[in-house]
Amino acid sequence: MWGRRLTAAMIGVAGVLTMLASTLSAPAAQAGPRQARVVPIQVTGDPAKRFNLVILGDGYTAAELPEFREHVNQHLNVLWTIEPFTSYRNYLNVYAVEIGSAESGVDCDPGLDAPRRDTPLNMGFWDGCNPASVQRLLTVDHAAATRYADLVEGTTEANRQLLAIGNSDTYGGAGGAFATASGGNALSSLITPHELGHSLGGLQDEYDYYQRGVRGGTYSGGEPGSVHHTLLTAEQMRARRAKWWRWLGEPSESGGVIGAYEGGLYSSRGVWRPSRHSMMKSLGYYFDQVSRERMTQRISAKVNILADATPAAEPIGADRVVWVETLHPAGHELDVTWTLDGTALPTGNARSLDLAELDLAPGRHTLTATVVDPTGFVRDPAIRSSPALTRSRSWTVDTALRTPPEPTPAAFTGSTPTGEPVGAREVVHVDTTHPPTRRLHVEWTLDGRPVPNPGNDLGLDLAGLSLDPGAHTVTARVSGPDGSDSRIWTVDATDPAAGYRLSEPVLTVRKPGKPAEYIFNGPFTMELTARDDTEGHVVREFRTDGDGWYNYFGWPTDPDAPFRFTAEGTVIDDLVYGKLGTPRLVPWDEVPPGYGRHTIEYRAIDPAGNRGEPGEFVVTLLPEPPACTATITGRHAGPLRVSSGVTCLDGARVAGPVTVGPGASLVATDATITGPMRASGAGSVQLLRTAVRGPVRLSEGTGDVTVIGSRLFGPVALTGNREPVLAGSTVVGPLHCAGNDPAPDTLRAPNTLSGPATGQCTGLG
Repeated sequence: MWGRRLTAAMIGVAGVLTMLASTLSAPAAQAGPRQARVVPIQVTGDPAKRFNLVILGDGYTAAELPEFREHVNQHLNVLWTIEPFTSYRNYLNVYAVEIGSAESGVDCDPGLDAPRRDTPLNMGFWDGCNPASVQRLLTVDHAAATRYADLVEGTTEANRQLLAIGNSDTYGGAGGAFATASGGNALSSLITPHELGHSLGGLQDEYDYYQRGVRGGTYSGGEPGSVHHTLLTAEQMRARRAKWWRWLGEPSESGGVIGAYEGGLYSSRGVWRPSRHSMMKSLGYYFDQVSRERMTQRISAKVNILADATPAAEPIGADRVVWVETLHPAGHELDVTWTLDGTALPTGNARSLDLAELDLAPGRHTLTATVVDPTGFVRDPAIRSSPALTRSRSWTVDTALRTPPEPTPAAFTGSTPTGEPVGAREVVHVDTTHPPTRRLHVEWTLDGRPVPNPGNDLGLDLAGLSLDPGAHTVTARVSGPDGSDSRIWTVDATDPAAGYRLSEPVLTVRKPGKPAEYIFNGPFTMELTARDDTEGHVVREFRTDGDGWYNYFGWPTDPDAPFRFTAEGTVIDDLVYGKLGTPRLVPWDEVPPGYGRHTIEYRAIDPAGNRGEPGEFVVTLLPEPPACTATITGRHAGPLRVSSGVTCLDGARVAGPVTVGPGASLVATDATITGPMRASGAGSVQLLRTAVRGPVRLSEGTGDVTVIGSRLFGPVALTGNREPVLAGSTVVGPLHCAGNDPAPDTLRAPNTLSGPATGQCTGLG
């Protein structure tokens, strides 16, 4: 293997129907099989028996095809981290079609005045350079895309999904049967799973607007046909056993709790969805359980989980070995049960049954094998019993018949791909030939040692082996009088490691055995890094305060820029990113600002599917200092009186008394003050990593009084202030606090006090 439509969520839903119609009417391009190469990326079986994802590249010259491969790698590695694709990736074949383009880029990128490009798929922004459309609507010539997709033998419009990736860093894409995405934008790889939610799962958009930046009104229709929208309350769903009642109260896979949250189907009121946010509302989160159940059903319905079996058209003899072949989810095994004349047989989930061992009474009997997917992703019994998750095959067994001999070599006919490492929690599988009168048994070894594997010996659940970190070798071997065969896999049992880099905090607090803590007085950035022992794109994720895991994609406008956190979030193209605390997804979301203390967890997922153990750190976000009206740097000799505005000391050295008058403000950062300091009725006083030699008296502040990471040499008095902060600082001398409302807060960053602490300051050390 190589190493989410611009969805309505992303394009602002500026007319999805118009978008699809315009894509269909795009002008024909000079497209054909010239300079095209089909690259099988993941082949798990016959394309006629799989769901096929065909990825086409456009606007990549021959020299730029390595970049296309990188983009495909990132798209897929993100997709495989999202359930149910993680568990059911073996149900999919993936092919890339490399097409050398005459010119680099796509049409009208980024503006209508940009040149048209000579590319095989004729991809273009502005709905193919339509001035009446929207810039981020990236379309593709359907006829050209179809001709190139047809190069992938065995795929048809019925069994495949096309994804066209354009060579562009501009934010854009489109959805429907022909999904598109720009390849180099930070959010590009998040388009594909959302689009598959639409085109494969039949899921609807959950956001509360139709046009970007314009809040939707009140839903006026009847009960939606959408499985994840309703007019019912949670109580009504339970009482009527309707919609997602089976999932109510569960912790949501996308954060929060499954319930009823107002908004969806482009309306802000009058309709409810299952989760506060999920992939169908905001790119970056997972599918919640309701959508995941539907996606599991739809993926499974694209294939037959009972892939093959002993022919059943004619009666078979009682000396026959009857077999079934199932599909193979990556994370669990399917259940196979056998019944004879309606009575269950103790077969232990085996995929074959030797009738000769049953000592059947003379005559005819009915043998049935039933394959069921026991996944916990499905709770609806109607889905569980549907052909998507339950299949059966029956045979008539006639004891009067004898099975003619048929020499069949013992060999493997399929398996988990061996070319890339498998993850330490995967179920590795094989399929074998089927001698008619003899059962084949697969022997498994781990690093040369036999591994007991009763029941379904065609699959080995690596998670049950509790592998030590490192690389391991798993071997499957089958043998018989007519030959033998083996398959060997390298198992990557080393979890990826994630790390982080933050912008400079006001204060860092480290305590033994505790996560690091950081105090910021304003926006800060976080870069997540990852390392792994194998090649390929490593996915990074984070979550705040136990909310849903969120894909780390850099920053929406630059994938190489770190993620930026603020109290309210940053509005980009009428969506909101980086809101600390309770997420704010669109500008009109009414949620509290993200000031205060928050826990951020982070982790990495490698190409083999190994999820590293999450790390965490704690941030406390304070409001930004007031804007400077005057700034002092370097040396300042003599008294400094601040009588109005905001004076900032930026690394300054002040020799002389400092006085801050009523209504005025002082912000000192990395400064040194020699002389007494006094503020009475000040608007704001902030001493950040600042040294003061002399008495300090801060009283009756009308704004914030904040002392963080500073060193104060002399008596200190804090009196009559509102919500003062004294954190991570050293006070050499007496410390007295009185009349503050509330008492000074340490932000859990202890102070060092070498002198008596009285009044409200008792215990601040």
